[in-house]
Amino acid sequence: MEIPAINLKAIVLVHWLLTVWGCMAWLPPSYAWGNFTMLAIGVWAVAHRDSIDAVLMFLLGMVLTILTDIIHFGIYYPVFEGLTERNRDTFRFSVGMSILSLLLKPVSCFFVYQMYRERGGDYNVNFGFPTVTRNRDAYQSIDQQDQSSSAPANPFNQAEGSKPARSY
Repeated sequence: MEIPAINLKAIVLVHWLLTVWGCMAWLPPSYAWGNFTMLAIGVWAVAHRDSIDAVLMFLLGMVLTILTDIIHFGIYYPVFEGLTERNRDTFRFSVGMSILSLLLKPVSCFFVYQMYRERGGDYNVNFGFPTVTRNRDAYQSIDQQDQSSSAPANPFNQAEGSKPARSY
């Protein structure tokens, strides 16, 4: 089964629109700062089509905003009984759009991860920490002679017909 190609611009645009609509009534400024910062990184990923780092940062930003959105909803979701009908409708719309944004973020993360792989990112994410491996296939033993040259190596730069130097 082939994964459909979703444009990164479409992902950024949809999440921008849902974030704007989600910020209309009830979420704190930290929700807006987190999501709009992540979307700015998404614009960076759109602008630099060959950058693996931009897509990886956008993917990590999406994952982090999933967690922070859940925390924001848990802390700041109020039960307003005294709202007027117009304010109640705006509140419901804002809540609905922010929840829809949260529900779409894992799907967007999947598509952004596919873009990360298409741009040349590898499956394992390396954060720059040094690792120790025991794979010694790339090493050449010092006991083996290099058979590519026909003449033996002359470490003392002597001519072939000259007398060998004495070693003490």
